[in-house]
Amino acid sequence: MNWLVLYIAIAFEVAGTAALKLSDGVQKPWIFAASMALYIISLALLSHTLKSMPLGITYAIWSGVGTLLIVLIGIFWFGETFTPLRVLFMAMIIIGAIGLNLSTSGH
Repeated sequence: MNWLVLYIAIAFEVAGTAALKLSDGVQKPWIFAASMALYIISLALLSHTLKSMPLGITYAIWSGVGTLLIVLIGIFWFGETFTPLRVLFMAMIIIGAIGLNLSTSGH
């Protein structure tokens, strides 16, 4: 259940970041407000997961998976460049998150 809450927190964080981009530097205040609300929900859910999950693992996965998803949104939705170097670094994020999870006690 905690993993599900963590993934939902990631989804809200990613949605908040995409909305922040769409707010056009706070030129669209309603979208900016939505972005802030999405961030608050994400942080509340993240806080809930921290009650029973290790801080380092939880934050690494929250930020790493969120970063990976934002890079993909940037590429596919906002037309940012897609290069082999970006693929390499995205793979490193995934490997790091998996490695941290496998290295915790209990695995």
